[in-house]
Amino acid sequence: MFVHFLRLMALAVIVILAEYGGIAAQEKDPLIPRVPVDQRAEVKKLTSPLSVTKDIIAEGKMLYEGKGTCLNCHGKSGKGDGPVGAVLNPAPRNLTNCEFQKERSDGELFWIIKNGSPGTAMISLVPGAVNEEEAWKVIAYVRSFCP
Repeated sequence: MFVHFLRLMALAVIVILAEYGGIAAQEKDPLIPRVPVDQRAEVKKLTSPLSVTKDIIAEGKMLYEGKGTCLNCHGKSGKGDGPVGAVLNPAPRNLTNCEFQKERSDGELFWIIKNGSPGTAMISLVPGAVNEEEAWKVIAYVRSFCP
Protein backbone atom coordinates (compact mmCIF):
# COMPACT_ATOMS: atom_id res chain seq x y z
CA MET A 1 0.00 0.00 0.00
CA PHE A 2 2.77 2.42 0.96
CA VAL A 3 4.79 1.53 -2.16
CA HIS A 4 1.72 2.23 -4.31
CA PHE A 5 1.38 5.61 -2.59
CA LEU A 6 5.05 6.43 -3.28
CA ARG A 7 4.65 5.54 -6.96
CA LEU A 8 1.62 7.82 -7.24
CA MET A 9 3.51 10.63 -5.54
CA ALA A 10 6.50 10.20 -7.90
CA LEU A 11 4.18 10.33 -10.91
CA ALA A 12 2.50 13.45 -9.50
CA VAL A 13 5.89 15.17 -9.14
CA ILE A 14 6.78 14.30 -12.75
CA VAL A 15 3.48 15.67 -14.03
CA ILE A 16 3.83 18.86 -11.98
CA LEU A 17 7.37 19.43 -13.26
CA ALA A 18 6.17 18.87 -16.81
CA GLU A 19 3.30 21.31 -16.41
CA TYR A 20 5.51 24.06 -14.96
CA GLY A 21 8.36 24.05 -17.43
CA GLY A 22 9.99 20.70 -16.78
CA ILE A 23 13.69 20.02 -16.48
CA ALA A 24 14.34 18.05 -19.65
CA ALA A 25 17.69 18.16 -21.37
CA GLN A 26 17.74 18.22 -25.15
CA GLU A 27 19.58 15.61 -27.12
CA LYS A 28 23.01 16.77 -28.24
CA ASP A 29 22.69 15.00 -31.58
CA PRO A 30 19.15 13.90 -32.44
CA LEU A 31 20.38 12.06 -35.53
CA ILE A 32 22.76 9.70 -33.76
CA PRO A 33 21.70 6.05 -34.21
CA ARG A 34 20.89 4.08 -31.07
CA VAL A 35 21.09 0.56 -32.50
CA PRO A 36 24.48 -0.96 -31.57
CA VAL A 37 26.99 -0.78 -34.43
CA ASP A 38 27.41 -4.56 -34.61
CA GLN A 39 23.65 -4.99 -35.23
CA ARG A 40 22.90 -1.93 -37.35
CA ALA A 41 23.43 -3.40 -40.85
CA GLU A 42 21.16 -6.36 -40.15
CA VAL A 43 18.53 -4.24 -38.41
CA LYS A 44 18.40 -1.77 -41.30
CA LYS A 45 17.26 -4.65 -43.55
CA LEU A 46 14.13 -5.27 -41.45
CA THR A 47 10.91 -4.15 -43.08
CA SER A 48 7.35 -4.06 -41.90
CA PRO A 49 5.27 -7.14 -42.63
CA LEU A 50 2.25 -4.83 -42.94
CA SER A 51 0.99 -2.90 -45.92
CA VAL A 52 0.61 0.64 -44.67
CA THR A 53 -2.95 1.87 -45.12
CA LYS A 54 -5.02 4.60 -43.51
CA ASP A 55 -6.51 1.93 -41.24
CA ILE A 56 -3.05 0.71 -40.13
CA ILE A 57 -1.98 4.31 -39.42
CA ALA A 58 -5.19 4.89 -37.43
CA GLU A 59 -4.56 1.70 -35.41
CA GLY A 60 -0.98 2.85 -34.85
CA LYS A 61 -2.23 6.18 -33.54
CA MET A 62 -4.57 4.42 -31.10
CA LEU A 63 -1.67 2.26 -29.88
CA TYR A 64 0.68 5.27 -29.65
CA GLU A 65 -1.84 7.18 -27.55
CA GLY A 66 -3.08 4.14 -25.61
CA LYS A 67 -1.52 0.87 -24.60
CA GLY A 68 1.83 1.67 -26.23
CA THR A 69 2.15 4.61 -23.80
CA CYS A 70 4.29 6.50 -26.37
CA LEU A 71 2.59 9.83 -25.78
CA ASN A 72 3.70 9.88 -22.14
CA CYS A 73 7.25 10.65 -23.25
CA HIS A 74 7.03 11.63 -26.93
CA GLY A 75 3.88 13.74 -26.51
CA LYS A 76 0.61 13.60 -28.38
CA SER A 77 2.12 15.25 -31.45
CA GLY A 78 5.42 13.30 -31.28
CA LYS A 79 7.66 16.25 -30.47
CA GLY A 80 9.23 14.64 -27.40
CA ASP A 81 7.22 16.89 -25.11
CA GLY A 82 5.06 14.43 -23.20
CA PRO A 83 4.45 14.91 -19.47
CA VAL A 84 6.95 12.22 -18.43
CA GLY A 85 9.40 13.19 -21.17
CA ALA A 86 9.69 16.66 -19.70
CA VAL A 87 11.89 15.36 -16.89
CA LEU A 88 14.04 12.92 -18.86
CA ASN A 89 17.69 13.46 -19.68
CA PRO A 90 18.20 13.23 -22.59
CA ALA A 91 14.75 14.30 -23.73
CA PRO A 92 12.77 11.79 -25.79
CA ARG A 93 13.32 11.88 -29.52
CA ASN A 94 11.31 14.40 -31.49
CA LEU A 95 9.58 12.01 -33.86
CA THR A 96 8.40 14.93 -36.03
CA ASN A 97 12.01 15.74 -36.95
CA CYS A 98 11.89 14.79 -40.63
CA GLU A 99 15.68 14.76 -40.86
CA PHE A 100 15.68 12.08 -38.12
CA GLN A 101 12.91 10.20 -39.95
CA LYS A 102 14.97 10.12 -43.18
CA GLU A 103 18.06 8.83 -41.37
CA ARG A 104 16.42 5.97 -39.47
CA SER A 105 15.07 2.87 -41.17
CA ASP A 106 11.85 1.17 -40.10
CA GLY A 107 13.99 -1.69 -38.82
CA GLU A 108 15.92 0.67 -36.55
CA LEU A 109 12.70 2.10 -35.13
CA PHE A 110 11.38 -1.42 -34.59
CA TRP A 111 14.61 -2.45 -32.83
CA ILE A 112 14.28 0.51 -30.44
CA ILE A 113 10.66 -0.30 -29.62
CA LYS A 114 11.59 -3.94 -29.06
CA ASN A 115 14.88 -3.46 -27.18
CA GLY A 116 14.80 0.03 -25.74
CA SER A 117 17.29 2.79 -26.50
CA PRO A 118 20.70 2.55 -24.85
CA GLY A 119 21.69 5.68 -22.96
CA THR A 120 18.10 6.90 -22.63
CA ALA A 121 14.99 6.21 -20.58
CA MET A 122 13.37 4.42 -23.54
CA ILE A 123 12.60 0.91 -22.36
CA SER A 124 11.69 -2.21 -24.29
CA LEU A 125 7.99 -2.19 -25.12
CA VAL A 126 7.78 -5.54 -26.93
CA PRO A 127 6.30 -7.80 -25.63
CA GLY A 128 5.45 -5.95 -22.41
CA ALA A 129 3.24 -3.18 -23.74
CA VAL A 130 2.67 -4.12 -27.38
CA ASN A 131 3.31 -7.13 -29.58
CA GLU A 132 5.49 -7.03 -32.70
CA GLU A 133 2.60 -6.41 -35.10
CA GLU A 134 1.40 -3.53 -32.95
CA ALA A 135 4.92 -2.07 -32.89
CA TRP A 136 4.90 -2.00 -36.71
CA LYS A 137 1.55 -0.20 -36.59
CA VAL A 138 3.02 2.42 -34.25
CA ILE A 139 5.91 2.88 -36.69
CA ALA A 140 3.43 3.40 -39.54
CA TYR A 141 1.78 6.11 -37.46
CA VAL A 142 5.08 7.74 -36.49
CA ARG A 143 6.09 7.79 -40.16
CA SER A 144 2.92 9.78 -40.88
CA PHE A 145 4.44 12.72 -38.96
CA CYS A 146 6.73 13.29 -41.99
CA PRO A 147 4.78 12.29 -45.11
